[in-house]
Amino acid sequence: MSADDHPSGPHGRLDPDAAASGPLRSATVVVIGGGQSGLSAGYHLKRRGFTSALVEPDGGRTFVILDAEPAAGGAWRHRWESLRMATVNGIFDLPGYPKPPIDPDEPSRTAVPRYFADFEHAAELPILRAVTVTTVRRADTDPEGGLVVESSHGTWSARAIINATGTWTNPVRPHYPGQETFTGRQLHTHDYVSAEELAGLRVAVVGGGISALQQLEEINQVATTFWYTRREPVFREGEFNSEVVGREIIAKVVADVEAGKPTGSVVSYTDLAWTPYARAARERGALQRRPMFTSIEPGGVREADGSFTPIDAIVWATGFKAALGHLDPLALRNDRGGIQLVGTQVTDEPRVHLIGFGPSQSTVGSNRAGRDAVAALTRHLNKRDPGVRPAVRSPAHT
Repeated sequence: MSADDHPSGPHGRLDPDAAASGPLRSATVVVIGGGQSGLSAGYHLKRRGFTSALVEPDGGRTFVILDAEPAAGGAWRHRWESLRMATVNGIFDLPGYPKPPIDPDEPSRTAVPRYFADFEHAAELPILRAVTVTTVRRADTDPEGGLVVESSHGTWSARAIINATGTWTNPVRPHYPGQETFTGRQLHTHDYVSAEELAGLRVAVVGGGISALQQLEEINQVATTFWYTRREPVFREGEFNSEVVGREIIAKVVADVEAGKPTGSVVSYTDLAWTPYARAARERGALQRRPMFTSIEPGGVREADGSFTPIDAIVWATGFKAALGHLDPLALRNDRGGIQLVGTQVTDEPRVHLIGFGPSQSTVGSNRAGRDAVAALTRHLNKRDPGVRPAVRSPAHT
């Protein structure tokens, strides 16, 4: 069964067009985003007794998930075709729903969305697709008042939101002098499909992260590659203990978000590991890093030393930043451009939680963040409405 095959039902994927017009709708909690973080939040909201705002709009505590994708899978729906399950850095099980055996040679863009779709169907989560949230604002000046969530398919009032929009829709696209004059092809990881479309070309791969390394290795098999990074890449030597490294990374990122600092790229916290694709690239001589070029000309790039290198295509494997533009009316950022968090909650704003952000960008972190956000919001609501205590329950599949 594919990610698009599950039938719509009273708890699952519904046609938002039916409700595109009409009165303002409401939910106690609106979850924005239906990737792994959003699904984890939905699971834990249901466990805490929150009911579907689509089925029981007048229920005591309700929730809805608004997802911009047309079907399950989040950003995994857009991964490049050659990214196989054997290559990805691990997909942690969704809560209460172990992954079935998956062919390591299957593209992640089909395997992961299928798994997410199965989870959604079993958990009977109230998800509306394809709904893009455009703005979240405060309904008034009351710090305990409501929030207004405006979307491509209507407006919702909410007591709180859990934002799980990830990074895929906000690619970092650097600009260099002369870039607009380049006569070759330019594409970002966001747009990359496979190495075959670059076969036989002279390709500049820009970026020092995991995706850059993966794409450099496979493009180098069919094209002449030139690898550019702003800083000298640092590879971890010795055995890579993911559990130990994971704890170290989370501690560093937590310290940054609690201090209100903008967080860096994943690799800025982890360094690079000598994965099989990194070793393969090294053995073929592809890991010959060049400092960033200073400008781009119609037929190539001007190197840091002043020389010219002819280039046919540029792959900007320059990463992504959190897609939070719809939250701008809430003025959550400080003067350094960061958002200060306590756990998953925005400091001084108990109505807003960010998950799949900062320390919870990994799949295991996403699951935990969904649970933690729901627990914190439940405590907040219990203080505000001590007489409303929905029963904790398990979803049907657990």
